[in-house]
Amino acid sequence: MLQHIKYLPTHVLGMHAVGHVTNDDYENALRPLLADKVKRIGKINFLLVLETNIKNFSAGAWCGNIRLGLKYFTRWNKVAVVTDQEGVREFSHLFKYILPGRFEGYKLEELDEAVKWVTGTK
Repeated sequence: MLQHIKYLPTHVLGMHAVGHVTNDDYENALRPLLADKVKRIGKINFLLVLETNIKNFSAGAWCGNIRLGLKYFTRWNKVAVVTDQEGVREFSHLFKYILPGRFEGYKLEELDEAVKWVTGTK
């Protein structure tokens, strides 16, 4: 499930992934918030707190992830991925070679640091 993180400043969209994540989560929880953020701000500062195993993402969720990444190809500004899964953090660093914007991976214990970075208060 994807849950909206509501304590972040208005220029940052945050999502918390727990349990099983499906394409419906992307369509119903993330897509409308992302579209609104792009409409109001123009650029995307995104925080993903991943507290579920990446294996809990359905194939449809992966497709939704790719579709959203490509749909807003030029809009990504800063993306922070927070997880204790080292492979996922390393994978997020690869996006800086594919998509415009800056991408950083953080451990769960570094959440405060990730929030500072993605909000621009660091």
